[in-house]
Amino acid sequence: MNIRDKIDQFLAAEAFGVVGASSKPYKYGNKVLRCYLQNGRRAVPVNPAEARIEGLDCVARVSELPPEVKSISVITPPQVTDKVVEEAIARGIRNIWMQPGAESPTAVALAEKAGLNVIADGSCVLVVLGYHDH
Repeated sequence: MNIRDKIDQFLAAEAFGVVGASSKPYKYGNKVLRCYLQNGRRAVPVNPAEARIEGLDCVARVSELPPEVKSISVITPPQVTDKVVEEAIARGIRNIWMQPGAESPTAVALAEKAGLNVIADGSCVLVVLGYHDH
């Protein structure tokens, strides 16, 4: 699949997990969450230290995401991304978009070996969907 097909498959999901969601507006974990909301998408923030972000209830980990979430955006340090991918595989996630800076060779290899649709080429969901700060 080329990158456009991978992105289309990722965006076809009914709901999106935002792993590394942040309550701090200047952080990418917050911008990605708001980007989904700006585009009328359903998003579920994943953050073990927060109860709510942008008015949405958080889940602590990928394994707690609702069943309709098949795509996750990952905005975590690379060593955390490795663990996120392991959880995502166990949870049945089909699509993983590692935001620039979150990707690790280990995580990409693990996801691809499991047959997941992986976007980790430097593409940014904020650019693809068109994010704007209000």
